[in-house]
Amino acid sequence: MTQATAASPPLVVETLDDGALRRFVLGGSKGNILDQRSMTALTEAFQAARESADLRAILLTAQGPHFSFGASVPEHVGDQVAGMLARFHELLTALLACELPVVAAVRGQCLGGGLELVTLCHRIYAAADARLGQPEIALGVLAPAASVALVERVGRGVAEDLCLSGRSLTAAEASAAGLVDEVAEDPEAAALAFARAHFAGKSASSLRLAVRAVRAGFVERFERELRQIERLYLDELMATADAHEGLAAFLERRSPRWRHR
Repeated sequence: MTQATAASPPLVVETLDDGALRRFVLGGSKGNILDQRSMTALTEAFQAARESADLRAILLTAQGPHFSFGASVPEHVGDQVAGMLARFHELLTALLACELPVVAAVRGQCLGGGLELVTLCHRIYAAADARLGQPEIALGVLAPAASVALVERVGRGVAEDLCLSGRSLTAAEASAAGLVDEVAEDPEAAALAFARAHFAGKSASSLRLAVRAVRAGFVERFERELRQIERLYLDELMATADAHEGLAAFLERRSPRWRHR
């Protein structure tokens, strides 16, 4: 994979296998930060995929040595936070609403919003160097989407571990926990091979209905609980001194001085 530069587009979309598959390559910044540009580009790409009747699956990957450092911290502060949460949750809703199998390939750091995005994919392939985590608590905040999606994918115990400790799992640990489906030397090649073997030859319309069926209860619950947690985040968490202190400390590259309120 090539390294993103300041001039890189936030997302590159490639059509593969005569339109059966589509590859989304996240980029645009060092660490592939999920900012307004990249979230908008991904949302529009998932929305366009939903309208592509012959498409059978999406491969989600990223430029450079890391999948994503997560959502943009500067967009978490001040009067930007509500809009940032709304845009990110619109992206996650678009991924679910496209009703296509989505296979993710992860290298290096896959953190915060990056892991929340990947957790909603149907299969996750990771390189041995991958590190997956929800570090939001270290900044005095929480991970709304992970609070729902991780419980669904790996169970409450592992989800609580990641969301409350803020630690990252190695690829091997993530595989043992059920978060990662396969550790591969080349996760993108492995993910693409799986999509070709198991999705490309299927009926596109039948696949979409199967995705809708297998996720019906989860999608309804995810959207309902995410709205509730978003209100918790905006109305209660962002009313605390420590949430603002943790974000400020991160941006100022210093240790937070917690007031515990």
